[in-house]
Amino acid sequence: MPTATLSTPPGPRSRLPLGQLLNFRRDPLGFLMKLSRDYGELAYFKLGPVNICMVNEPNFIKEVLVTNSRNFHKGRGLVRAKRLLGEGLLTSEDDFHLRQRRLAQPAFHRQRINAFAETMINYSERAAQRWQDGQMLNVHAEMMRLTLAIVGKTLFDADVESDAPQVGQALADSMALFDNMTLPFSELLEKLPLPSVRRFEQAKLNLDGIIYRMINARRAENGDRGDLLSLLLTSQDTEGDGGRMSDEQLRDESMTIFLAGHETTANALTWTWYLLSQHPEVEAKLHAELETVLQGRLPTLADLPRLAYTEMVLAEAMRLYPPAWILGRRTLNDFELGGYTILADTIVLMPQYVMHHNPRYYPDPERFDPERFQPAARESRPKFAYFPFGGGPRLCIGESFAWMEGVLLLAVLAQKWQFRLAPGHSVEMQPLITLRPKNGMPMSLTRRS
Repeated sequence: MPTATLSTPPGPRSRLPLGQLLNFRRDPLGFLMKLSRDYGELAYFKLGPVNICMVNEPNFIKEVLVTNSRNFHKGRGLVRAKRLLGEGLLTSEDDFHLRQRRLAQPAFHRQRINAFAETMINYSERAAQRWQDGQMLNVHAEMMRLTLAIVGKTLFDADVESDAPQVGQALADSMALFDNMTLPFSELLEKLPLPSVRRFEQAKLNLDGIIYRMINARRAENGDRGDLLSLLLTSQDTEGDGGRMSDEQLRDESMTIFLAGHETTANALTWTWYLLSQHPEVEAKLHAELETVLQGRLPTLADLPRLAYTEMVLAEAMRLYPPAWILGRRTLNDFELGGYTILADTIVLMPQYVMHHNPRYYPDPERFDPERFQPAARESRPKFAYFPFGGGPRLCIGESFAWMEGVLLLAVLAQKWQFRLAPGHSVEMQPLITLRPKNGMPMSLTRRS
């Protein structure tokens, strides 16, 4: 590796103008994994006219997300997501993002989040009681329905479970449009009256209807019910201009949290049930912990520190199948990384999926082994060898909410049910904005005594 900033990093070249773009669209995960094997820590290439640098080294990822975060804006994917999310926490930048985060942060303080534990447990128990022994379910759809109900109740104090089919279809239509964002001239394609564009616009209208219904109901009550929406309505930016959120800002933050707050957890749990169904020895150890700690009763918030193996199972599932599978940042100015020059306006990709499968930090990386997350093993790795929730100033504001929800739901449901993959179903990953199971996850249920 050179010792001076002399050139861009090495990477693949194609004789065809759109060769790398075609390879990436055909198999994004396979393409990026091959880059990591062929070029190691840094790989430079083009997707159509766009310069891309893939980073697969924890300290370099820290440089981008933490040390020099001010030299980066969000990548192309989240810029395109503004069509749905507006200027929410996930997509906004610079001073406006800092202001919005200050306004939203009180809702995610630990004391507030801890108060949501009982709701998470009760909704999980209700789902477990709804199922029947021997029933075949699309577990992905069930997890989406459950986490949607929880985010609606805890963060907006609203019953949205009946909206689950509409929200699910709206998300599918939205992700189908965002899947085309790597195509040249995608911004122009989205202005044409194509069926996919019309479906997206209708999906956005449907989701806006749900969000504004919750906002208007809360405005009419004019009181604090202890949820996120109450705080967003009343919060003032005391460190800045002293103002409150406009209706448009309130919509954007609510939409972001409403969608991101259930999609990622549902994906994480779906992949966890799949992995447990394929590894009965891990499942047996999980059941042993639940029986020892809970002794047949429902978990409580106080049980979380004692459900260590349950958390390790979830952590390892998110290593193998990270719900947010890739992060992108765009350089504002030329940037030195690892002795190379990363040019301004380059998209820096930091794929969690690739980093989490790096054999340097995870020997035999395809093996499902929750013991990798024993405290000593976790401490032995660099921080950004594992970053399912991002890092730095843009660290996911709901990380502690997601960990608590994932562990509690896993504890409630695994006590009562075993999930087994439907015979003959081929499990495939679908790397869109999140890492979904393609064609769902059909599984049969067996009641545990």
